[in-house]
Amino acid sequence: MTQEKNKFDAEIGKVLHLMIHSIYTNKEIFIRELISNASDACDKLRYLAQIDNSLIGNDPEFKIQIKIDKEAKTISIRDNGVGMNKQELKENLGTIAKSGTQNFINQLSGDAKKDNMLIGQFGVGFYSAFMVADHITVTSKRAGRDNESEAQEVHVWSSDGKGEYTISEGNTEFSKGTEILLHIKDSEQEFLDHFRLKHIVKNYSDHVAVPIYFVDADGTANKLNSSSALWMRSKSEIEPEQYDEFYKNVSFSADKPWLIMHNKNEGTVEFTNLLFIPSMKTFDLFHPDRRCRVKLYIKRVFITDEKVDIIPQYLRFLRGVVDSEDLPLNISRETLQHNATIEKIKNSITKKVLSELKKKKEENLEDYLTFWNNFGGTLKEGLCEGTSDHEKLLEVSLFRSALHDKMISLDEYLANCKEENCQDGNKTIYYLSGEDASKLKNSPQIEGFLSKGIDVLLFTDTVDDFWVNVNGNYKGVQIKSVTRSDIDLEQQKKAEESDKEKEDSSTDDKKFQEKLISYFKEILGDLIKDVKISKKLTSSPACLAVAEGAMDIRMERFLIDQKQLSKSLPKILEVNPNHKLVKKIIDQSENLQQQEENKQLVNLLFDQACVIEGEPVIDSGAFAKRLNYFLEKVS
Repeated sequence: MTQEKNKFDAEIGKVLHLMIHSIYTNKEIFIRELISNASDACDKLRYLAQIDNSLIGNDPEFKIQIKIDKEAKTISIRDNGVGMNKQELKENLGTIAKSGTQNFINQLSGDAKKDNMLIGQFGVGFYSAFMVADHITVTSKRAGRDNESEAQEVHVWSSDGKGEYTISEGNTEFSKGTEILLHIKDSEQEFLDHFRLKHIVKNYSDHVAVPIYFVDADGTANKLNSSSALWMRSKSEIEPEQYDEFYKNVSFSADKPWLIMHNKNEGTVEFTNLLFIPSMKTFDLFHPDRRCRVKLYIKRVFITDEKVDIIPQYLRFLRGVVDSEDLPLNISRETLQHNATIEKIKNSITKKVLSELKKKKEENLEDYLTFWNNFGGTLKEGLCEGTSDHEKLLEVSLFRSALHDKMISLDEYLANCKEENCQDGNKTIYYLSGEDASKLKNSPQIEGFLSKGIDVLLFTDTVDDFWVNVNGNYKGVQIKSVTRSDIDLEQQKKAEESDKEKEDSSTDDKKFQEKLISYFKEILGDLIKDVKISKKLTSSPACLAVAEGAMDIRMERFLIDQKQLSKSLPKILEVNPNHKLVKKIIDQSENLQQQEENKQLVNLLFDQACVIEGEPVIDSGAFAKRLNYFLEKVS
């Protein structure tokens, strides 16, 4: 019998080292992982058999069998699923996709409970068996035929986990499927106790739809799990603990679900969903693949959890299953990607999730903040999509209030709106975007708003800069950045002044402002787009602004970081004419002896405005000299 020897790739070597040296205290999870793999193998064959029923052969009842041999110190787990040929044994048991192992190792926290769940998340579950076994043999035969005349061959994979594995030909009488034989370490003999093993299976795998049997030495088979799809049972029949255990199995998470949605949907499209929102941030939330983790079943047959948009990407934190009654079992996965029924299911689920979130927000805002802190940024990605229901998404969104220093909804903002929030007679929702809410609260951009009791929402998620450009309205109210140069917080005061007061103050103010603008423009030149008199600053001398319709400052900076823009464009400098420094500059503007100092002071105010907005200072050396010059004068 020929035997082929191979080395594990470096990635698997790292995992095996972790497993063999037992960094996990909860070693029993190896049973969960091997049963999960066996169940998947049965599901895959059940799916393939919809197209070619001959693959099942004369063994139509899917099952998983577990046996213990105390004398030989072995445990075997056997399924009659799809099986593996020689090449698949190499690919599945000899290598790991590059994204798997290193990410798995990087995610290890030292918390045994959490780390145990990571094994399943990263697809390294098979190797968990090396925590309890010093040698593993896998015998497998792929269902079907290599060609029309020859049946698939049987192959045996074998390894002690120390760097190499062998593949040889197996007993030709072995039928389709896979058997894993574990040679249990002397230190792990507890797993050879059949009562212990039965308890583990019941605890972790009761929900598995494939029947799991424990086969005694005399050949008697005792069923260990209920083997009925949990989502198809009535809610009244399901205990909270069963929901929790099912959630752990589909999410590979150690936490409890924050929200459970178990619904049977009837009408134009029929489907059942059992969906969970985790109470902790999921490990792959911002993975570049943005994978959906909801499994699609058709009439209790597992179809896929990949490349099918059963939920929108911005709800990718959802875990669970969707089971359709309307889709045909023999539908191809490619066809599913553009299927009208899938689209209806997706829309229905989205509507249900947003409805439940709104209800939770209104019932208990403090509890809702747990969800929002974990997944709020992800949820807001939906605001960037043209096909999303923006208004319903904004209804369940929260933002930091600068005035009240707490998270509030847009509805709460509008309910608290003052008359000063009205721009040209219309209400306006004001916001300022940046990376840190505490820093934004000290921004000159909002000092005038807060002094008048006008709230400003602090946008700190990168996605905020995008969605306001897609749809900057909520229930007919404009959502506007405070960095826009056309904002006039003094209009209310002007409206209340008498005609005589306006006339008296208008002439002098106009002359002063014209002189100020002209002087600042002359000194700053091409460094700025324009100079305007600020109608929002109170205690600060100057700030940067952009014209209405122009790109927001933070958005421009993001595009520069992403190499989509080559450089920052000149901004509008808003100047506070009532500030002591500004008045001093204009008072000294005609004094020839003060010209150089005035020039440096104007540039320093501009540099300061750039620093506050996170914009690059044009000449950092010159900025330092200016700053030192004025510090020396006051020291």
